[in-house]
Amino acid sequence: YKVPRMCFVNKINQTGGDFYKSVDSIKERLSENAVVIALPIGFEQGVRGIVDLVENKAYVYTDEAGTGIEEAEIPADMADKVEEYRMELMEKVSEVDDRLIELFLNDGVLSTDEMKYALRKGTLESHLFPVMGGDARTAIVTKLLDAVVDYLPSPLDVPAAQGTAVDDAEKVLTREASDEESLAGLAFKVVTDPYIGQLVFFRVYSGVLKSGSYALNPAKGKKERISRLVKMHSNSRSEVDALHAGEIGAIVGLKDTGTGDTLCDENAPIILERMTIPEPVIQVKLEPKTKADQEKMSLALHKLSEEDPTLRVTTDQDTGDTLIAGMGELHLDIIVDRMNREFKVEVNMGQPQVAYKETIQGSAEAQGKFIKQSGGKGQYGDVYLRVEPFVPEATEDDEEPETLIFENEIKGGAIPTEYIPAVEKGVRESVDRGVIAGYPMINIKATVYDGSYHDVDSSEAAFKVAGSMALSEAVRKAKGVILEPIMDVEVTMPEQYMGDVVGDLNGRRGLIEEMVDRVGGLKVVTAKVPLSEMFGYVTNLRSMTQGRGTASMQFASYEPVPSNIQAEIVAKRTNKEA
Repeated sequence: YKVPRMCFVNKINQTGGDFYKSVDSIKERLSENAVVIALPIGFEQGVRGIVDLVENKAYVYTDEAGTGIEEAEIPADMADKVEEYRMELMEKVSEVDDRLIELFLNDGVLSTDEMKYALRKGTLESHLFPVMGGDARTAIVTKLLDAVVDYLPSPLDVPAAQGTAVDDAEKVLTREASDEESLAGLAFKVVTDPYIGQLVFFRVYSGVLKSGSYALNPAKGKKERISRLVKMHSNSRSEVDALHAGEIGAIVGLKDTGTGDTLCDENAPIILERMTIPEPVIQVKLEPKTKADQEKMSLALHKLSEEDPTLRVTTDQDTGDTLIAGMGELHLDIIVDRMNREFKVEVNMGQPQVAYKETIQGSAEAQGKFIKQSGGKGQYGDVYLRVEPFVPEATEDDEEPETLIFENEIKGGAIPTEYIPAVEKGVRESVDRGVIAGYPMINIKATVYDGSYHDVDSSEAAFKVAGSMALSEAVRKAKGVILEPIMDVEVTMPEQYMGDVVGDLNGRRGLIEEMVDRVGGLKVVTAKVPLSEMFGYVTNLRSMTQGRGTASMQFASYEPVPSNIQAEIVAKRTNKEA
């Protein structure tokens, strides 16, 4: 993404906090172009400030807690080390500009301004990565923020923001970071504040957002009134009248704007690039511990799902259970923890469940005939249905992919037109419930092509049931399969543990794709592994590698499960329902 960056080594004042060892690790594992811009004064619990190598000045804490910082003399016992690291810094930064190389070779030294210019240029071009260290709870953060201002890009240093036209997703529009431009900005986070309600964090890319004005949410086609604007300062906030181009603040009281939405001038609409929200792959059942928690749980989940677009809250139609689905075990653990901490709701969480899907591998035709005679008017619906698999077309990031295509090929009035929507409803309800093991079905095309009706007994309810029966029968004939989520897994470990890790992944039905070396004697294994086999994997990996292995995974695709596993899943679901 070409994002310039710098490193801050935190907690070097704690036992084992070795700044120099961390710098060596950064250079070894990440980049040789990491450059130290400040050295700590003291070691571990004795850290009491820094020496700024660019300014060649020392800054020490004014008290034990480090709440203040002031300029001081460079400690005599550090003079040689400061000189060594300062020369190394000058040598490295001079490489970004031919003029500076010449100056450094001639004079053997660079001025503070020349070093700052070179560091900024090198950082913006991602050739250099400034590194400093300290304790983030102390006033050293003021020096870190100074470095952020000096070396990282302002909105004027990066290309103009790009978006697309509302009526044409192919048409690219740009917005310069200027107050004179039309308003355009992105809502990138939603949080619920216990005192003032919902806060929408907002980045203004162009123009000025004024309190009391109106802005357009082009994705939803709605106008929003900007009632209050605040700037956030850690755990406090200050009210402002306007947010200018390049600024970040929060808006209070928006009704329809969520994470990833654009707000812009209604006379110059633009949709900025929104985040890609992946499909959740894991779900758990939640139960409130007490009756009083029941209502609070619904409210908490509603607010949390507004904040987090990767969290899905649903209700099991058959059992009435509340289900939450998300990106992984840790994600759902944090959601439950937040419900307890922020909303004072205590819940019991069930075992994680994999979000399986169902589909078909072939085509088939089937009849669904529903006849019911009672004392009065009977019920009659007769439907012939053809099912076949289809490949969904790519959609916009904010659109749900189509899971079912329903087509009507009835000719000659075999089924009256007014009953076709009822047939479709029955088919769609069956697709949502699934046929093989009750999981939602995807990528199915269903075509109603024939049927019959009764002048007196036919009704919408009868044709809905007939449509559902026809789909269930057709899916059974069309080789219905269960699909499971497959994850892209990347495992990093020291070389000596590689055999154990690869063997373990193979035992989890993993398909090894690549094994590469990384600096420092590390190996990286990438594999595709079913999610159902990955529960508790990180704990296992730590045991296998003495805590030195790390793993990350993200959703890749849905693939058919092997027949023996499918039989187990169906048996488990059948027993559960029984």
